[in-house]
Amino acid sequence: MKKIITSLIISLLIFNSAAQKDQDIQKQIPGLVKTYRYLHQHPELSYMENKTAELLAKKMRKLGFEVTENFGGTGVVAILHNGNGPKILIRTDMDALPIYEKTGLPFASTVTQTDIEGKEQPVMHACGHDLHMSVWLGTAEYLSKHKDEWKGSLMMIAQPAEERGGGAKAMLEAGLYKKFFVPDYALAEHVTPALPAGMIGYRKGYAMANVDMAKMTIKGKGGHGAYPHKTIDPITMAAYYITDLQTIVSREVSPIESAVVTVGSIHGGTKGNIIPSEVKLEFTIRSYKDRVRKQVLDAMQRKANAIALSFNVPKEDYPVLQLSDTYTPALYNNPQLVTKITGEWKKAFGEKRIVEVPPVMGGEDFARYGKTKEKVPVFMFGLGAMNPQTFQSYLNQNKKLPSLHSDSVILDPAPALATGIKAFVIAVKTLGE
Repeated sequence: MKKIITSLIISLLIFNSAAQKDQDIQKQIPGLVKTYRYLHQHPELSYMENKTAELLAKKMRKLGFEVTENFGGTGVVAILHNGNGPKILIRTDMDALPIYEKTGLPFASTVTQTDIEGKEQPVMHACGHDLHMSVWLGTAEYLSKHKDEWKGSLMMIAQPAEERGGGAKAMLEAGLYKKFFVPDYALAEHVTPALPAGMIGYRKGYAMANVDMAKMTIKGKGGHGAYPHKTIDPITMAAYYITDLQTIVSREVSPIESAVVTVGSIHGGTKGNIIPSEVKLEFTIRSYKDRVRKQVLDAMQRKANAIALSFNVPKEDYPVLQLSDTYTPALYNNPQLVTKITGEWKKAFGEKRIVEVPPVMGGEDFARYGKTKEKVPVFMFGLGAMNPQTFQSYLNQNKKLPSLHSDSVILDPAPALATGIKAFVIAVKTLGE
């Protein structure tokens, strides 16, 4: 009987503690929704997040964090120590996209900004980074005010330039792990309209892809369109090449592996009766495993060489696949870390709100925090962010759900904020046990 009574008391204490946590988080939501709307209305482009970073740094100082600004560009690093325990990195991104907003929201962005190439652009938070920052701030506020619930050290970072794939690299190269500490774990979330607000999606292992952007110039010999025999036609070569690229994934990569080769841009020529001297191509290449990435990139160069040879192009003019320096490595969520955290989430939220989701071929430079020599275990989860009624309406009508990077995507901040904050708080507490 004593054991039963003790068990009931413990269960009651746990229930009351969980209820209090939810109440404390809910008290934060109105203020965080205001912050979210402000951030949405005042977006900034990659590498130019100066006012955004200043705002985040100011709020983190008020919460008692030790704050370092302008780290790796506009990055913010906020440290909070709370006794012996794990060292945990929690990351948010800050940058917005060059998109003209068409949501019609009362707090819609009307901002324009000159980007790093000197081009005037409309600016919109169309990828949820405004909500990411708000969840990040809410998590910091809760953990700073409830130090009795967890132990360890927090490194909360606000990262620039995720959309250009360079922000994580810049912060790591600035010495993030050397100047502060090497975390035992790194956590992040990314909103998704593919789940209703209040739900969380997770994936063990590979969750997002290697991302390479590349260019190639196919050189030939220009001339009159009426005398093709006196030319080396780069347009014909480009056509052969684009077609041949499709056999890399379908005939060279193992069917049980994943890869994508997309030609997104082709430019050549000025007039129908002129054969140009060159054609320019641009690509995106996606994969999960590094060996598959190498296989695809090697095949792209080999096929370019073969076509140049077949058209009798001089060797000095052979095409060269030029990779961008914005390569983003594949995101590999540590399976043990995912299992540990999601197990506690299912207890706290209920099984139905925590769902396993398929991997995607999109990219995220959060992966870099686990790709250093220290091999920090990382976990990025998907945070449902679409209004549940709207979500169900789309399903009922068999309509495609709006995607991120859309000029019309609308998120439902309040329930998403509450879910995201609670998820991080539970994760930090769980990792300290």
